[in-house]
Amino acid sequence: MDPARSERAGRADQGRDGPRTPDASPELPLALKILVAGGFGVGKTTLVGSVSEIRPLRTEELLSEAGQTVDDTQGVDRKTTTTVAMDFGRITIRSGLSLYLFGTPGQDRFWFLWDELATGALGAVVLADTRRLEACFPAVDYFEHRTIPFVVAVNCFAGSRTYGAHEVSRALDLDLGTPVVLCDARDRDSGKEVLIRLVEHAGRMHTARLLDSVGPGN
Repeated sequence: MDPARSERAGRADQGRDGPRTPDASPELPLALKILVAGGFGVGKTTLVGSVSEIRPLRTEELLSEAGQTVDDTQGVDRKTTTTVAMDFGRITIRSGLSLYLFGTPGQDRFWFLWDELATGALGAVVLADTRRLEACFPAVDYFEHRTIPFVVAVNCFAGSRTYGAHEVSRALDLDLGTPVVLCDARDRDSGKEVLIRLVEHAGRMHTARLLDSVGPGN
């Protein structure tokens, strides 16, 4: 067959059936930013470290005598270090979905960092200690006022009284629908379940907001 004629036939076949394209490429990996917040000594650094698949970045410094006048260490007397900037870790939830974890400092004097850390965050985990529930009030208020989705994860310390999710929700006066889960910040699987619960909750909230912004009939 004439090569030119063969080439024209090939182009004609392509025109009838459409251009032949390679198989669709897999979806691009998705990385989401998550904050881990809560009061001083509640287990934020521990949680980030236990679930991270990379060596976590920590910015811990020894507690100083000067800090004793401004930091409330009641209930965490044996704590010797504190996060002064942030903790950072990463975990892959499933193929194509990774979470970048940013642990916030717990003391009031480092709150100026929170706005920067919260920029672009999908949601947050607020760690709570039932022996000092009041320590997580500021974090709850922060995310509620900024409409950032969050879950409350009760870190079950040895010797602490066990409360049900409903009791903790009432004590913290949480908005209806805010999840409360029990966890052990030292355990990777427990921490991963908390993060999965947050991603699911944040996904529902962002979808609802999108539908509300579109409005009926649009």
